[in-house]
Amino acid sequence: MAALASACRGTGNDYTEEDRARLERQRALESLRSGSGPFGPLVFEGYRDLQRLPYFRADGDGTLRIAIELPPVIDAHTHLGWSYFLAPRVDLLARTPRTQYLMDCDAQQPPCTIDLDVYVNSAFTDAMHRRLTWETVMSLLFGSRAASTHTIPNLLAEMDALHISRAAILPIAVRLPGGQDPTLEIREAIERSQNQARLLPFASVHPNDPEAVEKLRRYAGAGVRGVKLHPEMQRFFPDSEAAMPIYRACQQLRLPVLFHAGRSGIEPEFLRPYALLRRYERPIAEFHDLPFILGHAGARDVEDAVRLARTYDNVWLELSSQGVTSIYEIHKTLGSERLLFGSDWPFYPQAVALAKVLLVTEHLPEARERILGANAQRLFGLDTPA
Repeated sequence: MAALASACRGTGNDYTEEDRARLERQRALESLRSGSGPFGPLVFEGYRDLQRLPYFRADGDGTLRIAIELPPVIDAHTHLGWSYFLAPRVDLLARTPRTQYLMDCDAQQPPCTIDLDVYVNSAFTDAMHRRLTWETVMSLLFGSRAASTHTIPNLLAEMDALHISRAAILPIAVRLPGGQDPTLEIREAIERSQNQARLLPFASVHPNDPEAVEKLRRYAGAGVRGVKLHPEMQRFFPDSEAAMPIYRACQQLRLPVLFHAGRSGIEPEFLRPYALLRRYERPIAEFHDLPFILGHAGARDVEDAVRLARTYDNVWLELSSQGVTSIYEIHKTLGSERLLFGSDWPFYPQAVALAKVLLVTEHLPEARERILGANAQRLFGLDTPA
């Protein structure tokens, strides 16, 4: 695999017809296999219907609450409301009547169908795709209605209902006019909310920012727990020369890197080359003392992510969005020591990702404890559960 990494260095676009075909094969095979794994069919009519699982109960308003005892839980993958360019800043301390998820199944009648045995965005309808595109545009111009509900009080209310102790808050730095610094905005909002014990701020920098390394040093001094990089949204190749100083600084500062990794299948095709897993191997191999967390466990390129994790012991897989059988196979192959629970809130409710880990770890208490929180506690340098 190292030879493959060497061949892919640089910034060129090496996206091939075979890459396109592999994505389509993955989607087709996943759909074909749905319900045939060790857990059988797991199809629900919207999020509230998850109360049919033994892990949840629903309030009269549809709020899902945990119904079993859990070990300390850390959600390694959440976001707060985005606003860039001309859009007014989201009031991150506002409480709203409901959270408008970016895949908002329960807002429809009838609700969209949730299949826990496939990649979660398979439930996106055409109308949801259009809504997501619209909300993205509005987050740049006039303000997104959905983003205005992606706030600290709303996240904490969901965490409380599900007994989630802590959550990592992941900003994404983009190169747009306006001078916004999402890392500072998130840190300040967490401090104003007085929830530093429960909300773990990450940093984000852009590889093309000449001040990126100096910013990382400042962020580290302010107590961030890691660095979020999104090659698709930030439009950089993970193995590019421009990104190397960032990894070097993260290694020196002992800040794990959490990548968006792999193709989700709903992004524009012109962004997909940035997320191919072969582009991640160079930094993983060269910075072997730096933990790299592959978000979504490589998304629809999960097989490549598992191969990287089998080859390099500095690779961790964050499980948000994967289907139940996929998580079961990941755990069977790698064990539980380098797997992290994450939800990708507010794309989806936290209960969706939590349900999948609970199913896979039924009768496996040590694995459940590690995946749900103990691994993240160790990786992020947390002293005790919140």
